[in-house]
Amino acid sequence: ANRKPPMAVTMLFIAVSGSLCLLASRRLVLCSLITLQVVRSFAIIPFFSKRCLRVRVSNSFAASTMAGEPVSTIDDPYSWLEQVESEESLQFAKDANEACLNALGDPTKSDTGTYDRVLSVLESDDRIPYVSNYGWDDDGNQVLVNFWQDSKNPKGIWRRTTMDSYCTKNPEWKTMLDVDELAKKDDISWVWKGATPLPRARDPLSEGGRKVTRALLHLSRGGSDATHVKEFDMVTGDFVSEDPFILPEAKSRVSYRSRDVLTVGTDFGPDSLTDSGYPRTVREWVRGTDLEDAPVVFEGDKKDVSVGVYIDDQRENNGGIYEICCRSLTFYTSKYWARKIQYEHLLAPDDPARVAAPEPDDFVEVDIQEDAEIDFVGNLIIVSLRSDWDPVPGQQKFKQGSLIYTDAETFFENGKEGCEFKILFEPTERTAEDSFTLTKNYLILSIMDNVKSKLQFFKVGEDGNSLTLVGEDKEAVIRSANASPLDRVESDQFWFTTSGFTQPSTLCLANASKIESPESKKKAEIYVEREVKSLPDQYDSTGLEVTQRVAMSKDGTEIPYFLICKKDAVLDGTVPTLLYGYGGFEVSLTPRYVASSGLAWLERGGAYVEANIRGGGEFGPKWHQAALKENRNKAYEDFIAVAEDLIDSGLCKPETLAIRGGSNGGLLMGNMYTMRPDLFGAIHCAVPLLDMQRYHTLLAGASWMAEYGDPDTDDWKFLKQYSPYHNIDEKCKKYPDILVTTSTRDDRVHPAHARKMVKKLWDMGQGKDWPVYYYENIEGGHGGAADAKQSAFMTSLAYDFMWDTLTGKKK
Repeated sequence: ANRKPPMAVTMLFIAVSGSLCLLASRRLVLCSLITLQVVRSFAIIPFFSKRCLRVRVSNSFAASTMAGEPVSTIDDPYSWLEQVESEESLQFAKDANEACLNALGDPTKSDTGTYDRVLSVLESDDRIPYVSNYGWDDDGNQVLVNFWQDSKNPKGIWRRTTMDSYCTKNPEWKTMLDVDELAKKDDISWVWKGATPLPRARDPLSEGGRKVTRALLHLSRGGSDATHVKEFDMVTGDFVSEDPFILPEAKSRVSYRSRDVLTVGTDFGPDSLTDSGYPRTVREWVRGTDLEDAPVVFEGDKKDVSVGVYIDDQRENNGGIYEICCRSLTFYTSKYWARKIQYEHLLAPDDPARVAAPEPDDFVEVDIQEDAEIDFVGNLIIVSLRSDWDPVPGQQKFKQGSLIYTDAETFFENGKEGCEFKILFEPTERTAEDSFTLTKNYLILSIMDNVKSKLQFFKVGEDGNSLTLVGEDKEAVIRSANASPLDRVESDQFWFTTSGFTQPSTLCLANASKIESPESKKKAEIYVEREVKSLPDQYDSTGLEVTQRVAMSKDGTEIPYFLICKKDAVLDGTVPTLLYGYGGFEVSLTPRYVASSGLAWLERGGAYVEANIRGGGEFGPKWHQAALKENRNKAYEDFIAVAEDLIDSGLCKPETLAIRGGSNGGLLMGNMYTMRPDLFGAIHCAVPLLDMQRYHTLLAGASWMAEYGDPDTDDWKFLKQYSPYHNIDEKCKKYPDILVTTSTRDDRVHPAHARKMVKKLWDMGQGKDWPVYYYENIEGGHGGAADAKQSAFMTSLAYDFMWDTLTGKKK
């Protein structure tokens, strides 16, 4: 994808959890999401929203730096639950878990069969084994790598095959690493978090750029974001034994500059972290030296969210190598410095080739708006705009949500005033740029058109200095359609993955060059060469219909939503309906195949709904920014409008309407619980934020103040209005049944949010009709589950709870 270096950070989590869709940003290209085809429970707060921000960072508690008496220091009788692994907190969780299963039943023993069916889907051999390209082997075969979990390998195996074998019905796989065996050997409950390969073009032992010889493996204890990093030798098939790169547990971001040099951002001790608890410094670490002695090559301010340094190698697209430094001022604003370098500048300082090379140019501050992002394609710099921008005041103004580009070298030398910017994409009221990816000669742009998918193809000029639109899909379709290059070094082929709410995932091999053939104007998707893999139906979708509808929000804004239900559904208010929402961090909810909602809800005769509320990215930055900070109420009004529209349509009534959301969506659920207890029959609130007075002092919370606001300032006046923890109404006679779930190992959203809310509800609700159930998985990280069995357990617990509550079958 266009965000190459950090993409592994996002992709790896999903293959493990099997119960969620981790969306790192609006540009996430879903090129290897194993579980999207089977189970997708909720979107969650991303690591970061920008390329320079999406890093693995240190595990620490952030603290307020405000002077005076911040509201976050006010005494809280439940603050003892903020001690993650204290004896008292863990006992609370264990007692709550026991009470939950006594009340709702153990899903593994339920006669509904939900657990067994979800587990069978998660571990099914019918799943598509999505792959990454790792170059070529000694026999000239293209090497494809996959991470796989099943009943025999619950923690998973990292394996390889060839392209020819992969395209058969039963590929022959060779296991490179068995995580179950490693966990037994180390006596650690390892969870696979992905691999970062050494780029072939920067490895002198890659046999001319043909082989991937090394990779950095990320392994987590129990599923947390923090990982151990170990270097793996792809040639010997074992961990590197001589001068390996190894990092202890931290939320580190590491990437290869060259074979023997890493760029590292992690916890180096005092003053190495920002106030948000993320890396403030970046070092250049040479093989065979002590990490502590590695020189600092870039640093930011304590008040920044994070800093990062990365390499964008555009030689494959006839461009140069760019080194970029980034200070992330907030979650959505950054400062960039960049320069064009030579390969020799990526080597160790004492390497003869680096010593002989001329000194690189100085870094140039990238003179763009702080809320814009940059990418490089060939010799071009692409600027993604979150707000309107006129590079030269009084001249052409480019619209918010646009992608514009210009010559990078001219930009560095002459500044924005001396450049001619061209438009790659300009949004309309109902279209938005979703992502782009590169093959050897083409840029493939994915567009959302009224939350429907469409691809455009641009030819990269032979000199790397131009982008020309050469073809596009004729119309947008209700589905997800994702493109991922097979080998952008040598080929224009790409993996083309499609799925819909009721259409299982299909993986095709496509070729971007075919878009220029004469037949492209007559035949849709002319670029598809052949179908390689397809997922069988995971549930019975007979008679189901997918429709896109619109609800009117309180301020008159039209809010689209997707409804999946039987065509002949009787509109008498009795259809058990599950409404899902997120509404934050510019995360878009798009159509895709979700087996969990299919087999646990739709097959039972229920209706499933997804609401594209403000705060998301479905219609670009403006849709997201409409619900930031003091305007957060817009997201909640949108969600309420969709719920009321469903009820008004006759499909359901409050007693037959359940809602579900996780992470930021858990905050949405908490607010629906406190704002409109009359509107819903059951709520599943997963890995949530709920205490908006102290969220910024807990784990990664401080980095989200650009989304929510700073409670230690006057922002608390509006934050208090949507802090569910502070808005429980002791006079309320009836709150809907709610199941709150989280994970002890969640080191992104602190489990104290869930713990404290539940304990407070139990204490205030004594003698009242406030049914509250709580389950805390001891492993699992922010996804809530560490392996397939845990994922199936948490998924079936939630779905059975909601279904049984709406239908009166709950124990």
